[in-house]
Amino acid sequence: QVQLVESGGGLAQFGGSLTLSCAASGFAFDVLAMGWYRQRPGLACELVASVSPAVDRHYADSVKGRFTISRDNFKQMVYLEMDSLKLEDAAVYYCVPGASPEVPGDGQCGSWGQGTHVSVSS
Repeated sequence: QVQLVESGGGLAQFGGSLTLSCAASGFAFDVLAMGWYRQRPGLACELVASVSPAVDRHYADSVKGRFTISRDNFKQMVYLEMDSLKLEDAAVYYCVPGASPEVPGDGQCGSWGQGTHVSVSS
């Protein structure tokens, strides 16, 4: 049974940092790209970052230089380190298997885990 459990969200200050974690189980984690999508209020689900099995990383332009995605195949964990947070980063973040720039956001947010909510205060 595929399970993805996101954690680490919360309230951060503008310019602050948060690190999200995703615990994955029930599938061949080490051969799949993994990623984080987010759903901002009133906006479509979008890819934030993805990391391939070969640890090739992709970032949305809006988070480049501020967010870092990483994976631990042994622990079957995916992380998203978020620095220099902006108000527009407030969203529910979802960990998604098979994530890539070629996979549209449609249907990704909320289809796997419950997500973790990030709020940013000014």
